Amino acid sequence: GQSTEGWRGYNQDSLPGTWSVSEGTLLTSGHGGDIVYAKQPFENFDLYLEWKIEEAGNSGIFYHVLEGEQYHALYENAPEYQLLDDIGFPAELLPNQYTGADYGMYVPAEDRPVKAAGEWNSSRIQFTPKKVTYWLNGSEMLSFEPWSADWQMRKEVGKWKDYPDYGIAKSGLIGLQDHGSKIWFKNIKIRPL
Repeated sequence: GQSTEGWRGYNQDSLPGTWSVSEGTLLTSGHGGDIVYAKQPFENFDLYLEWKIEEAGNSGIFYHVLEGEQYHALYENAPEYQLLDDIGFPAELLPNQYTGADYGMYVPAEDRPVKAAGEWNSSRIQFTPKKVTYWLNGSEMLSFEPWSADWQMRKEVGKWKDYPDYGIAKSGLIGLQDHGSKIWFKNIKIRPL
């Protein structure tokens, strides 16, 4: 939360102008593009961060992000921990689109302790080849085995069936989504496992 060092736009050389650091937070005013932490890729990791979002806002945390001219957005290849204003979101959502979901793949716990827009939440992702676990505000939201038969079936019949590179990477960058909403991040910490 002190500088933007290490962060840049997805498939870009610099940070989009809508992203900045202020008062210990990394934030976007929206419509500037997704960003990645480009200093190093991560394979197995434990990631923790805190976030708040504007009313009706939508964003996400991505991992194992691949870059290249064949990709136009993070979601084309990287799994997403969904961040959303669950309480004030204006559109109807599928169960695997709520905060704490593995977007388009796994449904979070029904009793999600998500806070209202403008209030700080905490999220955690622990990734190993045997188990992936997501937490929201200290409560476990879901867990799954990456690349398992169940995972492959969900990929083939769901939103990602037309994205052959979705989730294939065993290592990659960490990304934050600018989905057109104001969102703030702080206390971003990652530990390789």
